[in-house]
Amino acid sequence: MKNYYNYSAQEVLKELNTNLNGLSDKDIASLREKYGYNELQTGKKAGVIKIFLGQFKDFLVIILLIAAVVSLFLKDYESAVVIFAVTILNSVLGTAQHFKAEKSLESLKSLSSPVARVIRNKMRIEIPSREVLAGDILLLEAGDFISADGRIIENHSLQVNESSLTGESESVMKTADTISASDVPIGDRKNMVFTGSHVTYGRAVVAVTHTGMSTELGKIASLMDAAENKLTPLQVSLDKFGKKLAVAILVLCGIILAANVVRGYPVLDSFMFAIALAVAAIPEALSSIVTIVLAIGTQKMAKENAIVRKLHAVESLGSVSVICSDKTGTLTQNKMVAKKVFVGWKIFASEKLDMEDTLQRSIVKISILSSDATITDGTAVGDPTEVAFIKLANDYGYEEEDVRDEYARLSEVPFDSDRKLMSTLHSIDGQFMMFTKGAPDVILSRSKSVLTEHGDKPIEQENIEFIEKVNREFSQEGLRVLAFARKAFDSHVKLSTENEKDLTFVGLVAMIDPPREESKQAVADCIRAGIKPVMITGDHKITASAIAKQIGIMDEKSHAVEGVEIEKMSDEDLKSKVEDISVYARVSPEHKIRIVKAWQDKGNVVAMTGDGVNDAPALKQADIGVAMGKVGTEVAKDAASMILVDDNFATIVKAVSNGRSIYTNIKNSIKFLLSGNTAGILAVLYTSVLALPLPFTAIHLLFINLLTDSMPAIALGLEPYRKDALNSRPRDINEPLLNRSFLLQVVFEGAVIAASALAAFYYGLNTGNTALASTMAFAVLALARLIHGFNCRSRYPLFKIGFFSNRYQWGAVLLGTLLLFLVLTVSPLQHLFDIDPGVISHLGIIGLLALVPFVVIQLYKTIRTGITK
Repeated sequence: MKNYYNYSAQEVLKELNTNLNGLSDKDIASLREKYGYNELQTGKKAGVIKIFLGQFKDFLVIILLIAAVVSLFLKDYESAVVIFAVTILNSVLGTAQHFKAEKSLESLKSLSSPVARVIRNKMRIEIPSREVLAGDILLLEAGDFISADGRIIENHSLQVNESSLTGESESVMKTADTISASDVPIGDRKNMVFTGSHVTYGRAVVAVTHTGMSTELGKIASLMDAAENKLTPLQVSLDKFGKKLAVAILVLCGIILAANVVRGYPVLDSFMFAIALAVAAIPEALSSIVTIVLAIGTQKMAKENAIVRKLHAVESLGSVSVICSDKTGTLTQNKMVAKKVFVGWKIFASEKLDMEDTLQRSIVKISILSSDATITDGTAVGDPTEVAFIKLANDYGYEEEDVRDEYARLSEVPFDSDRKLMSTLHSIDGQFMMFTKGAPDVILSRSKSVLTEHGDKPIEQENIEFIEKVNREFSQEGLRVLAFARKAFDSHVKLSTENEKDLTFVGLVAMIDPPREESKQAVADCIRAGIKPVMITGDHKITASAIAKQIGIMDEKSHAVEGVEIEKMSDEDLKSKVEDISVYARVSPEHKIRIVKAWQDKGNVVAMTGDGVNDAPALKQADIGVAMGKVGTEVAKDAASMILVDDNFATIVKAVSNGRSIYTNIKNSIKFLLSGNTAGILAVLYTSVLALPLPFTAIHLLFINLLTDSMPAIALGLEPYRKDALNSRPRDINEPLLNRSFLLQVVFEGAVIAASALAAFYYGLNTGNTALASTMAFAVLALARLIHGFNCRSRYPLFKIGFFSNRYQWGAVLLGTLLLFLVLTVSPLQHLFDIDPGVISHLGIIGLLALVPFVVIQLYKTIRTGITK
């Protein structure tokens, strides 16, 4: 792609085969055929049916469906209906979640202006923005939304807000001059305008260079389409677990089926036995419960200003090891504040000025009079730097309206990006005085004297060098500096640029977008939690580095780089250096994606914040994309996994802490489900090996898995969050969810519960009633698993964490017990769930046997953790 910013205005017109008279009808027809329409293209998306059917690809789901079909064949309709209902519900939830996440490109389209003013056939006309072509002459003025990329041919003080592309809210002063440097970042292409930005001041004539997908916005759309949707660590763990469990279930069922057939059992009964084992092994409600726990977690986080759009992103927060954050508005306050004032050869902190001092009072008043910004009822209107001057004056009791009324503006020369100056004329104590503000180097070059406490003095070379030194020091601290000067006239004059010479230098005001008060503590919390904070910004390197050092992101071991330097690095170079870089400045959307990928390639889980269109591809690429709620574009919000209501970096850190607690709760829920299912598997295996009757029917196991198990599992997800969640490093994403320690606990606890259920089974068999034995085994298994929810709340015993600190767990156990009691005692339900009516006289034994696993596991936890009464 050609760098039109390196071309002169005439060279651009020649290259585009156009002129200031605009395109002709003949040109339009041929160009339309070549370039098409000025609109963003989207790739073909999968339909609802395809996405819905894709939800059934999971191996465990396939086994469940096979079990349901076999149940239908064997006329076990209740089991079949329940299994089908669960699998279809999970698929509907998955499909809905998919389509909620696929709206980003549609939002990008809304950033196109509906109409554009162009010159065609020597006439000024308005056309729909989609009809704009490369070679069109575009006319821009204040308030316009820019509909195509272009090179400025004629500039009249044009200022453009490019925050949607660069992330920086300050308007960019444009020029028509040629830029000689190559590989210039978007934010520094001062002679170009871009789709999706808007004009805040001035006007310009622009030659359109790129339209549609060729624009900078189009490139972002392409990146969005190419960015990968990544699976979260939990999804990866559950997928791996599901495949292993499915294989194990098939092998076990095959062995049991073959063994029973060899023993002479009827094939049909053996098949039913195998189905019972499969149903016992598969945690049917696991997917739904994980979704519910995540959803409840998102509600809690929303109350703390973090809105989660993609459920599974919640648990990814617990694994985050790198947070790449934008500077402006996230780490900083997104408002300019006067920090230091240089006047009378001295530097003063802005909060320590003395209004009794003539020089200090003068520069404060001059800053008001040479500005246009206002603050009304706390709402600032105008350029952010000018707003900073007004706030400074307000702090010392000067209201801008009062000062401007007292010293009315008689004439002015508006700010111009080429001159880098603004001048106003006022009557001060009977004398006409011009006040000028602008770039320090320009003001100094036009000054012949300097204001001191003894009046105007001729400016010497050593004075200039001293002022330049102060300006450099301010800049190295990341401060933005403006200079002020004045000039006296004998009479009223109509100001022009010719008057802006022979000035008297007054002083400098240095401003900064200050860090948020909570940013420094939030960064410290990150580092304590083993998380690397990184700043990625469109601002200049010096400014970004200064802020990064203030809040602790950057230290002597790390350094800052600019986008131009990243451009020269290969992916391998960037990957090898990424851990030593804390600040990235003047970066493009492509750079942001490369930075995120470099961290991910090193095994990190990356959170990325952003608010502009330029951030959207990286937000989508990151494991956790975090958009700003206040100033974020809809594109950024749609691409993100999470939205910050308060645009605050500290909220991300709080969300990470909550994410870690939610992951722990989910893991406890999974442990609860798997240990309960293990109990069912072991009981079925035991009776199979000893050639005993089936201890449970398929409907018994489905009742436990879907009803009595679900409520305690959800209650575990509501366990109060840990206060010490940030005291440990992020968990390793390569560490399996079901590691050796976790599996041993699951098997041990499952074996204890199975032993109680089998004790009840033998008790029933001793009565000579097989149906009663099966019912008692089912009742003990169901009740023991309900009570087992208390065991899974923590690795510590209950008396350590508090018996009643999770009231939801008590509610789940009581409700589950009530459901079980109804099934055991109500006649219609007894028939539906294969319950022997004689069980009613054995409820006491069932209760005692169900409590045994709880007591054993609590004693084990007490001994293991070394806690004694």
